[in-house]
Amino acid sequence: MHKKAVFDRELEKLAEIFSTVDESKRKLVEGLIEDAAFLKAENFVLRKTLAETGMVKVHPENSSLQKPVEAAKQYLKNVNSYAVIIKTLNGILNKNMLDDDDDLSEFE
Repeated sequence: MHKKAVFDRELEKLAEIFSTVDESKRKLVEGLIEDAAFLKAENFVLRKTLAETGMVKVHPENSSLQKPVEAAKQYLKNVNSYAVIIKTLNGILNKNMLDDDDDLSEFE
């Protein structure tokens, strides 16, 4: 699979999840959805690299000397950013569900 395919798949998945959300809220989070798809695609590439290099370089003669690989540092930053975005998007989804429940409670 290629980076663009991962981006498109994530964008499509998130767009489908948000298809039932109020249009104004959906427009508000469009950028976050695109950022989430971008980070997912970037991490896909980084993971492939890290599968070959590992996340930590170990000195061949002294295993106590170690340093993280730059790709690993970036991967972790991206994972944290992705998690924050997904948490924010999930909060908006939950708020939307609560709003829908409030509308239904009027008929109880």
